[in-house]
Amino acid sequence: MGDAARLRPRRRAWRLAIVLTIVSLATVVSSQSGAPWPPALQTVTENSPALSPEAEMKTFVLPPGYRVELVASEPMVEEPVAIDWDASGRMWVVEMLGYMQDMASTRERDPIGRISVLEDTDRDGRMDKKTVFLDGLVLPRALKVLDAGGALVGEPPHLWLARDTNGDLKADTKELVCDCYGTAMANVEHNANSLLWAQDNWIHTSEHDTYLRLKRGKFEIRKSLARGQWGATQDDAGRVYRNNNSSALHVDVVPTPYYARNPSLLRTRGSFEFLGDPAELNATFPVRPNRGVNRGYITGQLRADGTLATYTAVCAPTVYRGDRLPADVLGDVFLAEPSGNLISRVIVFDDGTRLRGRKAYANTEFLTSTDERFRPVYLSSAPDGTLYVVDMYHGVIQHTGFITEYLRDHITSKKLEAPTRVGRIFRIVHDSTRRDEPPALATESSARLVERLAHPNGWWRDTAQQLLVQRGDTAVVGALTKLAEAATDTRTRLHALWTLDGLDTLEPATVIKGLDDRSRDVRAASVRLAERWLDGRHADVQSAVLARLDDTDWAVRHQLAATLGAMPAAAREQAAATLLDRHGTDPITMDATLSGLRGSEANVLNRVLASPTQTPARDAAVVMLAATIVRGAQNSQVQGVFSLAAEKGRAEWQQSALLRGAEVALQLEATMPGSPASRAGGAGPAAEGTGVGQRGGPGGAPAFPVQSAAGPTAAGRADGPLLRLNSEPALSALVGGGGVAGDRASALLARIEWPGKPGAAAPVTPLTVAEQRRFDEGQRIYQSLCQPCHQPDGLGQDRIAPSLLGARWTIAAPSVSVRILLNGKDGTVGLMPPLGASLTDEQIAAVLTYIRREWGQAASPVTPATVKDTRTQIGGRSRPWTDNELLALVNSGREGRR
Repeated sequence: MGDAARLRPRRRAWRLAIVLTIVSLATVVSSQSGAPWPPALQTVTENSPALSPEAEMKTFVLPPGYRVELVASEPMVEEPVAIDWDASGRMWVVEMLGYMQDMASTRERDPIGRISVLEDTDRDGRMDKKTVFLDGLVLPRALKVLDAGGALVGEPPHLWLARDTNGDLKADTKELVCDCYGTAMANVEHNANSLLWAQDNWIHTSEHDTYLRLKRGKFEIRKSLARGQWGATQDDAGRVYRNNNSSALHVDVVPTPYYARNPSLLRTRGSFEFLGDPAELNATFPVRPNRGVNRGYITGQLRADGTLATYTAVCAPTVYRGDRLPADVLGDVFLAEPSGNLISRVIVFDDGTRLRGRKAYANTEFLTSTDERFRPVYLSSAPDGTLYVVDMYHGVIQHTGFITEYLRDHITSKKLEAPTRVGRIFRIVHDSTRRDEPPALATESSARLVERLAHPNGWWRDTAQQLLVQRGDTAVVGALTKLAEAATDTRTRLHALWTLDGLDTLEPATVIKGLDDRSRDVRAASVRLAERWLDGRHADVQSAVLARLDDTDWAVRHQLAATLGAMPAAAREQAAATLLDRHGTDPITMDATLSGLRGSEANVLNRVLASPTQTPARDAAVVMLAATIVRGAQNSQVQGVFSLAAEKGRAEWQQSALLRGAEVALQLEATMPGSPASRAGGAGPAAEGTGVGQRGGPGGAPAFPVQSAAGPTAAGRADGPLLRLNSEPALSALVGGGGVAGDRASALLARIEWPGKPGAAAPVTPLTVAEQRRFDEGQRIYQSLCQPCHQPDGLGQDRIAPSLLGARWTIAAPSVSVRILLNGKDGTVGLMPPLGASLTDEQIAAVLTYIRREWGQAASPVTPATVKDTRTQIGGRSRPWTDNELLALVNSGREGRR
């Protein structure tokens, strides 16, 4: 979605008003079924018999001018759950044959899933040839077709790279990319899915905390935050959209991986932002009663006429970016709702401050069906410029683990368990649609692919970019640079920039030019692309990026807030303070900025506090900075916040804001600035209790016994201390002064523990004078030796070092920690080197005392004598310890032996 999106709201508003007015005056007819449109509630048969594809199509109701065409059906395709396309326009299908073949899912783990390739060899619009690319899979659920006959296949927990090496469309090799793609035994409704190669050349996932990219033939895998439930899509600016089963549409205004940088964040606004008013956007309008939904017994989930009132299974958001449907749907997002037998259309627009979404039609949907077995589970903006619909056509759409007694009885009464091994794929077209020639991008030259970056169909642009990046052909760098700097279409400039980045051939001069582009989307992308030059060695790039502090566009500001984290400390902290001083009331700017300040929040806080005059932005900045510091639980930083709050002469608004930050972090009665009363959620059922018609009421019990693959969850500590410090905080001084500040300080102190605190539930032995000196020295050693990997907050970093907080070996018997420091340890993250080999007994005791007593940890301090004794016991050992070796020592009580 480019800058034109900002012009669309007014045009669309009057266009929609005219359409609705005309519809209200005269009934028009749907082009598919002949039913009036907008449709009224239709009369359906008591049972829900399985229909032929042709009969099913007659149940579809669409806006005038639209119709559905059959592309493939059983037996050519069975249990389809997702599709993708290769560069020649062939359709690849994920067939999840193990899904709910009976209500007890008895064959779920059978290796019968497969990836198939469908072709339309005679070009009549119907698939007529099928080739099984890869079979023997257990519940496959994600697919990304790559160049040169390769495909990424998601089969949790495995992510496979399968290749066809001889051109017969059958996989000859299958290489494990990682075994971290979800969990083998997780419920099929909640597991890793999606492999969206987005404009930034990263492959994004849903309901999963990793993302990856292909670089010089190798996959780089990084940690993110899990978002969404089923499906992911992107707009023309490369923003990623997802949703979950009851919440229609969310967008990453700021890419989610930024928020994984700072584990102390209390909020991640900008990631997975809900679009619109829940009461309007989450409402559904089927044309048949939908009593066969899992929550149908809950009061308010169904209307009096039996139709679904709000989403319960919305999934597969897809931005339409094609060129063969009417122009007014370009950039709109289509949503699948298999429980409601419908497809929704959402208009996404820029209101000048953020992206918003609204339903395209009042009290109706884009596509509805009277067939209860119509189960749209995936949508695709396709190479031919139209919109494809994957219909699982499965009577039982809810997984065993979630089927309630209510739904079980409905399934049985309607005989929905059979047939299985069915499935259809449809194409949505319009009277104005004219068929395009199939693509042949796989055989085109790199120079021709560069020209394809200007194609009106987003699929062609995306595929051309991906092919260029995979080929690594630097001969086209000059042509790409010209497009990046001078192409007329914003979308083309964006693709050219990201292609250059994917090829590692982007030059600073091109980025600097992009930072001053007329398009806000190009400016925002250029801010992000500039990060590789923000290490302090390219002053010209840094200056150009910092000039965007004056950019008035919200999208540029939000990206800049996240990008500041790539700058050296001094520049980052000054720019962050400036940005928060101006825009602290914007929660997205706030959280994106905080995501890049890990460990330096206190310095930014002091910069903000240097301004004595209160403004809403400064007040919000002080609250959130203080809250993040307290949430981090690093003793010296937290004590600093409390000392600032207790400082005599401190401005009242500053003191109040500092206290509020602590209250937010310690879960007292305080809200974060910019937080609405309720985040996205939905216009869900009114009743959620246990009475008749409520979630826990009659009919709501599980119909089948379920054994969770997850372990027990930790109980909350809402009524106990949430923070442990090494000494009494300065807040105590406020209590004696009475007043509101004293009362607030007293409430905070009730949630804090420290050695020697009177009445502490779990008293911690205070450090002696000698131990405190050792702790202080250990902090200095940690900062120079350990901090680069484990970070100031001890929470580690992805693929480099694990968290030290509450870790088994961190707080085990002192001799275990000593062993690890002396000899290193081989673990799941990697090899920890024997750092202690160059340290004295006193230094090892000091750094371990610090680690075991920082961040609220209460393990015993370590003495030099313990270190010396352990050195003697392990003798000349040179190899690193393993988890099994250390566990055996602990279990046997032999920590003191070799």
